[in-house]
Amino acid sequence: MNIDPAWLAPSYFLDYQTPRVQDFVAKAVGDAHSPRDKAVRLYYAVRDGVRYDPYRFRIEREWFQASHVLAEGAAYCVPKALLYCACLRSVGIPARPGFADVRNHLATERLLKLSGTDVFTWHGYVSLLLDGDWVKATPVFNIEMCARFQVLPLEFDGKHDSLMQPYDARDQRHMEYINYHGEFDDLPYEQLTAEMRRDYAGLIAAALENQPGAFEREAIHQG
Repeated sequence: MNIDPAWLAPSYFLDYQTPRVQDFVAKAVGDAHSPRDKAVRLYYAVRDGVRYDPYRFRIEREWFQASHVLAEGAAYCVPKALLYCACLRSVGIPARPGFADVRNHLATERLLKLSGTDVFTWHGYVSLLLDGDWVKATPVFNIEMCARFQVLPLEFDGKHDSLMQPYDARDQRHMEYINYHGEFDDLPYEQLTAEMRRDYAGLIAAALENQPGAFEREAIHQG
C-alpha cells in the first residue's frame, strides 16, 4: 500500500513536533517497539490521561491543537481524537481523523437541554493504518467516566475497530452511528465549526462559562 505523506505530516492542529506532545508520547510509549503496541499504549494514554468533558465545547482554533488539549487536561471527543491522531503520526503510524453523527442515549439532562437533541454531529474518532489494514479507534470516554455512567470502557487491541458501544453495562441503548462524514488528512475546521455554530449554540455558550467538573457531578447524580 502506498502511504500518503499527508497521513504522517504534522499540522497546526496535529502539532506533534511540540515538546508537550513529544513528552506525552515518550512516556506513553515507553519500551514498546511494534507499531501495534505503540498504538495501543497511546490509545489508553489519551483515553484515560485526558478527561472527557463535553462542556469544554470551545471552537476557537487553538482548542483543537494536540498540545493545547494536553495543556487543558480535558476535552470532548474531537480534540481527544486529534490528540490521538497527532501521537500516532509522531511515531510513524499513518493516521487520519474521522467524523460521524451519533445518537447518544446516555447523556445528562443538562447536556441534552443545551444540545437540544440526542444526535451529536461530527463525533470524532481516528482511523489508523496497522499491518496494512485501516482500523478505527475512539479514545474518548476515560475509565472513571465510564464507571460513573455504568458504560463499559471501550478497549482497543490494534486489530479490530474500537467504536462506541451500542449498549451500556446494563444492556440499555448507548450509542448509534447514524451517518459518517468520512476521514480527512487534517481537521476540516471551517466545515466542522460552521455546523457546530449552527447546531450547538447552547453548548458553545455554556463552554464560555468555564465550569470544570460539571459533567462529572451530573454523571454521579444521574448514576
